[in-house]
Amino acid sequence: MISPPSDTSASLFGNYGSERFFDEMFASDLNPRNHYQKLGEQLFSMSARDLIQKQQSSDLFFINQGITFTVYGDSQGTEKIIPYDLLPRIIRNEEWKKLERGLSQRIQALNLFLKDIYSEEKIIRSKIIPRELIYSCKHYRPEMRGLKVPGDVYVSIAGTDLIRDKSGEYFVLEDNLRVPSGVSYMLTCRSVMKQIFPSLFRDYGVLPVDNYSQVLLQKLKELAPRQSSGDPTVVLLSPGVFNSAYFEHTYLARLMGIPLVEGHDLVYHNNRIFMRTTAGLKKVDVIYRRIDDDFIDPLIFRPDSSLGVAGLFNAYRAGNVNLANAIGTGVADDKAVYAYVPDMIRYYLGEEPVIRNVETYLTTRPDHFSYVLDHLDELVVKAVGESGGYGMLIGPHSTRKEQEVFRDLIRKNPRNYIAQPTLSLSTSPCFVDNGKIEPRHIDLRPYILSGNTTTLVPGGLTRVALKRGSLVVNSSQGGGAKDTWVLEEGD
Repeated sequence: MISPPSDTSASLFGNYGSERFFDEMFASDLNPRNHYQKLGEQLFSMSARDLIQKQQSSDLFFINQGITFTVYGDSQGTEKIIPYDLLPRIIRNEEWKKLERGLSQRIQALNLFLKDIYSEEKIIRSKIIPRELIYSCKHYRPEMRGLKVPGDVYVSIAGTDLIRDKSGEYFVLEDNLRVPSGVSYMLTCRSVMKQIFPSLFRDYGVLPVDNYSQVLLQKLKELAPRQSSGDPTVVLLSPGVFNSAYFEHTYLARLMGIPLVEGHDLVYHNNRIFMRTTAGLKKVDVIYRRIDDDFIDPLIFRPDSSLGVAGLFNAYRAGNVNLANAIGTGVADDKAVYAYVPDMIRYYLGEEPVIRNVETYLTTRPDHFSYVLDHLDELVVKAVGESGGYGMLIGPHSTRKEQEVFRDLIRKNPRNYIAQPTLSLSTSPCFVDNGKIEPRHIDLRPYILSGNTTTLVPGGLTRVALKRGSLVVNSSQGGGAKDTWVLEEGD
């Protein structure tokens, strides 16, 4: 049995309680779940001063590494060091295996869906998904129709957001399939944790995430066009230093040992893409692109873009270079299309979803439209194409004026919005700025890598809503991150 908390640690936990929510660490009161026992023993032997010292050490690590993200429109400056919580989120191996099965199933169905809607449209003709829903999606790219994608892998890198409700069941909240970010935080959170809790990390038997970059590189090489000879040349295409995720671009390129390039570093010639080097032009086989579709090729999409490469789409269409992720994948992470992913799984795989969706109301349906307008004070309303916590109304935390604004927006453009129940996101203990350990709401973003096979590195990014009572975990909205430990078999 775990030792009861000392007077010092009892003060550290203060009035900890999350009875209305599923708490990741505590089953009741301050009684840790079995797989959190060792962490509980460590925390019950510590004081606030001990944790403050560790927090300062971790902050210094992030500062020295230059690990930042950008908050646009912040009057105090845009570059921020990501808030990092000291206390890990721990997942049992059995639990993780179910998540692996469910996410692998989901990405397989989504790849089949993307291939289908850009070719035979069987799912549309079978009336599983409305044609107008697909064609009205702003990320649908008719230019992709009939284009052969190597290995039929449209989505090679995905970051799917999971939440747990008050019963402890996992649900998929949304899919991020265009240019999913955040994996650098997963890797750097792990580096920090090894330094500040080395013995605890060792004793727990945590599965490694350090090989993510090499797994990613292997998957990217597997996507090379068939006619490529020798070791494929892979590059990471970034919009440049002013992009909010530029640290991640440089970090991943360095870990994979591949060139980090911008549009002006690449040249189109004779239906191929070449990279400028000091030794001359070098043919590129695979581009891990961190640029949205709109900016990838000014000859096909936005003519005012200076970020992409003129002619790139022609080389892509000719099969001489591959892109990860494929152009047009954004149609599958449209929040209205999300509602149909369980139907995709049943249609393409003949299986029931291993991980369920959150109940979703489509305001394009008359019955849902009326219900949403009548219950704005209870629901979470989201713009279908937004990310980062923008374009969202959290009904129970909103004012009547905010509700009226969204009521007008929905009436003017029902296709642009969906609604979901306000979820009771699970909580996890966090060391907050008042020197106490308190529960905060969290989600989980595992990263799914697809090539010849599908792989999940065990863990992911646990995002934390650091503001008391907040349900918004995005870093751009005041959220933070914590390390995610998946335990070895039998732990």
